[in-house]
Amino acid sequence: MKKLLVILLAVLTVAVFAAPTHLVIFHLNDTHGHVWPYSEYHNPDIGGFARIATLVNKERAVNPNVLFLHAGDVNTGVPESDQLDAIPDFVTLHYMGVDAMALGNHEFDNPLETTFMQQRYAGFPFLSANFVTKDGRQLFKPYIIKNVGGIKVAILGVTTEQTQVLEPLHLNGGKFLNVEETVKKYLPELKKKADIVVVLGHLGYDGKYQPLGVQYTTSDQLAKDVKGIDVVIDGHSHTLMEKAAYINKTIVVQAGEWGKYLGRLDLWVENGKIVDYEWAAIPINMKKYLGKDENGNAQYEYVTEPIPEDPFIKMIADYYYSLGAEELNKVIGETKILLDGERTHVRGGETNLGHLITDALIWKTGADIALQNGGGIRASIQPGKITYRDILTVLPFGNTVYVEELTGKDIMDILNYAVKIPAGKGAWLHVAGVTYKVKDGKPVDVMVNGKPLEMDKLYKVAANNYMASGGDGYSMLKGKKGYDTGFVLADVVKEYIQKLGTIENYDNAPRIMMETK
Repeated sequence: MKKLLVILLAVLTVAVFAAPTHLVIFHLNDTHGHVWPYSEYHNPDIGGFARIATLVNKERAVNPNVLFLHAGDVNTGVPESDQLDAIPDFVTLHYMGVDAMALGNHEFDNPLETTFMQQRYAGFPFLSANFVTKDGRQLFKPYIIKNVGGIKVAILGVTTEQTQVLEPLHLNGGKFLNVEETVKKYLPELKKKADIVVVLGHLGYDGKYQPLGVQYTTSDQLAKDVKGIDVVIDGHSHTLMEKAAYINKTIVVQAGEWGKYLGRLDLWVENGKIVDYEWAAIPINMKKYLGKDENGNAQYEYVTEPIPEDPFIKMIADYYYSLGAEELNKVIGETKILLDGERTHVRGGETNLGHLITDALIWKTGADIALQNGGGIRASIQPGKITYRDILTVLPFGNTVYVEELTGKDIMDILNYAVKIPAGKGAWLHVAGVTYKVKDGKPVDVMVNGKPLEMDKLYKVAANNYMASGGDGYSMLKGKKGYDTGFVLADVVKEYIQKLGTIENYDNAPRIMMETK
């Protein structure tokens, strides 16, 4: 009898003092085609899915309680991926063991048939509880529940309402319901079914992407306004957080962009409650520039220990990289100068590359005016030989050229909207064929090819089909008399550069002049 009591006491002691369950959630966001290692200025050979796989697999080897999530925007950004509809990304992520992905706005860059095809290759669910068709049907799962080490984890996917403005081309009348209302709708159901509720959201943190004329839910706002969410894993704003935010008892995290960092959230769970957590964004072979040695060679040191590539994932990635590479690497021209497409420059001013792209539109179509949104320009072209790959990196979206017939009044509506766009927004306008001044926040002295704009005159205006469909808030272009030329914008720029040959210099004179008092 005494022996039985000792055993019972031992069992009770173990039960009382059992360690909490350790759950690890790895997460990525906004990888935008960056399957393979790549280089940035003073930061060579960084990122790459094969290195990320090494870290995830290392943890799986010692801890079975691992989830791996993607917070959206796999599509659009690297030519080898774009040419193959992001199949390299989704196949690789499949073999890396991703559990689920929230649909990002760039998952709607393509027709929905392409998105469904991508999901088949991925083999993991694409989640979006708030995207519905024009007749209110859900095309994608709203959530999944995973049993991890005896802990039931609900993963609810939501997509930024801003997609309605950013990617209207392929929605076919679909719409994005309010994120807060959607989460509130599902929370009671998820609380009954699961221990922990994770919102996997492509929302954006701290209003970084807040557009004009559209209110949309950010991850920090969601956490503040909706009680009962345990974790928000976020994307969209490309925010590299130094530490996890803790808002209204909700952990909010986001891990930068392009696979430069892998987010790792460690949770300790006891009796269905999170009792402790840690979070870090792990650098993927990021480096610190130390300057040049006596021979002029750049010197670097790793921020953390170098991460080897997982050989299996590398093999898959390398196979896809080789497909079509020969065509992408063909030289189509040369530039002696930097053609500036840096994000902060094209979303806050004019650049020679913005001028070149809009000039190419006029050259191809014979339009009076050309328009290009800064958010559609994704990279610079460095001095040297120019390849088709370079063009596709600058213009990765596959947009076609749309020509419309607009009155002078229509053009003033466009300019009145454009001058109110704050620096940093993708809607920032680049133009050709038209010049104007901005005085007291209004466009004045508008000239079309050197002549004053006439309100009743009809003008031929060329833009990409994204803007023509009302993208980036240019709703005044939607539904106007016009036609899609079928010319791919990247191909138009390629042909224009071929015509230019060697670019010794390019027009950088202001077309939009800011008047100061």
